[in-house]
Amino acid sequence: MWCLELLLPLLLFINDASCQWNVWLPRDISAMTNSCVVIPCTFMYPSGIRPYRGVHGIWYFGQPYPQLFPPVVFKTRTDVVHESYKGRTKLLGDLHQRNCTLLINNVGMEHSGRYYFRADLGGANMYTFPDYTELKVVDQPNIVVPEEIVSDEDLELTCYAPDNCPDLTPEIQWMYTDYLPDPEFSSEYLEEGNTAVLSNTLTFTPRPMHNGQLLGCRVYYPNTTLVYERLISLDIKYAPRAVWVNVSTEVMEGSSVTLHCEVDSNPLPRISWMFGEQELLWDTASNVSLSLDDVTPAQEGFYTCVGENGYGLMNTSLYLAVKYPPREPVVNDSLTVLEGTSLSLHCSTQGSPAPTLTWLKDGELVGTITADELSVLEIVEITPQGDGQYHCLAENEHGRASISLNITVEYAPVFLEESKCTVVREGVQCVCMATGNPEPTIEFYLPDLNVTVNETDNRYNFYTHTDGHTSTGMIKLREKGERVDNGPAVNVQCSISNMYGRESIQLELQQEKKYMMAVIVGTIGGVAVIAFIIAAVRYVGHNNKKENGNPRQDVVLENPALYYSAVKKDKHNLRKKVGEDGDYQAVGSVAGLERQELNYAALEFIGGRPREGASGREDDGSNYTEIKAK
Repeated sequence: MWCLELLLPLLLFINDASCQWNVWLPRDISAMTNSCVVIPCTFMYPSGIRPYRGVHGIWYFGQPYPQLFPPVVFKTRTDVVHESYKGRTKLLGDLHQRNCTLLINNVGMEHSGRYYFRADLGGANMYTFPDYTELKVVDQPNIVVPEEIVSDEDLELTCYAPDNCPDLTPEIQWMYTDYLPDPEFSSEYLEEGNTAVLSNTLTFTPRPMHNGQLLGCRVYYPNTTLVYERLISLDIKYAPRAVWVNVSTEVMEGSSVTLHCEVDSNPLPRISWMFGEQELLWDTASNVSLSLDDVTPAQEGFYTCVGENGYGLMNTSLYLAVKYPPREPVVNDSLTVLEGTSLSLHCSTQGSPAPTLTWLKDGELVGTITADELSVLEIVEITPQGDGQYHCLAENEHGRASISLNITVEYAPVFLEESKCTVVREGVQCVCMATGNPEPTIEFYLPDLNVTVNETDNRYNFYTHTDGHTSTGMIKLREKGERVDNGPAVNVQCSISNMYGRESIQLELQQEKKYMMAVIVGTIGGVAVIAFIIAAVRYVGHNNKKENGNPRQDVVLENPALYYSAVKKDKHNLRKKVGEDGDYQAVGSVAGLERQELNYAALEFIGGRPREGASGREDDGSNYTEIKAK
């Protein structure tokens, strides 16, 4: 027997030892269920003892004290053993040779425990050795797995099967290794303390994909039905190898959104949601969700999910875009500038998507449309026409907003073409119109009189009016001036001024010829009409006188029309033609009219009324016209 052969060298060694009650047996030994096991055993007793009637031995289970009646496993003097060991045990050693090796067949799980040997040399020479063998009966092979399996590091897994049954030699196979990358196998036979173990080692490099995979070790005994298997699940530690998050997303301002993150790692990672440098949420789990309510534009940006588990870390980011209508634009303050100044008007706003910015003035486009959050309107050498209200309009698909500013352009006064003098009923009216900013101040100057007329002068009928940047001044002159070239002289200057300048012009009498022709034509026409009326009256009166014998009644025209003339006259007197010879008679005095600024005539036509002191000539039926100069 192989066990006995192993014991011979040991027995020789023990013979040389001091003769005392001693035993040697393995502290631990194992066996597969339903197989057998041999427990090697040698013992010594004092040399002075002579065995009485031979050497006998007893194996106890559980404890060494006979008085406690432990279960008897084997006894040489009798076949009386514990029920669970009947027909299972056999002494392989020769007790006379101090070999107490025991064979147990068909072991079961219930046979696991401590085994003690008691030597009986007769009489009082009996001794139970306190040393024992611990038998472990297993129903599956043992797989030694490292405390920690790390991805991408070489791994060795060893499967052990006890080989302590002389009649049965086990064999070992690894199962479910097809998915492993380049597995290697190696077998080894180990002996230690007279116990034998067969091992098979599997070597490979695990990957994260192998985490949770099953591996199996199978032990079987050829030519028997004894087969034992053990399965293990690989617990492979690896750093986060993948972090899944939502794809970048868009949400409207004020809405809610949930960001999901899932991390693949072993062990479970610490997952944290970061916004910039700020940690918003963390948990130790395989996935974590971050909920954002009432989202604002300030929450737009990159959100990063970080997974870390001690073996490494990994992160993935997404971009959260918050859509919102344009905010009210920000523009320059209202400006007051001098004509010719160049300006840069800035309009900035925020919106998502980026709004289009449009500059408008009085509803008209005055700048390019910009698809950005800033628009600059350049105005080079602004003119008075640039004065007004400018609008900046911001629009995107979610709404619009606008703001305005006023540009006030200040400039020196400028005369308008409406500035002139005209003849009116009351005399001469001079109008001076100018535009400027600030509004111009208007003054009239009468060089002939060396007089400046403004609002403070009460001697003249002076009137001013301002409408926006336009000022209007008007003066009415009732007195006549000197006569020049048979016409009235108008010598009026207009002066306009503001803080940026002063201008003066000589106002001309406008539309004089046209007015004169109208007076002449009107006068001639009026005389003709009156003559016709007089003739008609005389004719009717004459006929009535003849037919009725009634004297003619005078016809008086009430409210005679007044005709004013602006006809240029020389310095001679206005004359009236009388008689048949073509002579002219002076009317009024010339001296009193020469220095007046305006000449005018009032024609009073009196018809059908007898002249004073002419009552004695009623019968002649004559009518007359009297011209008075006022």
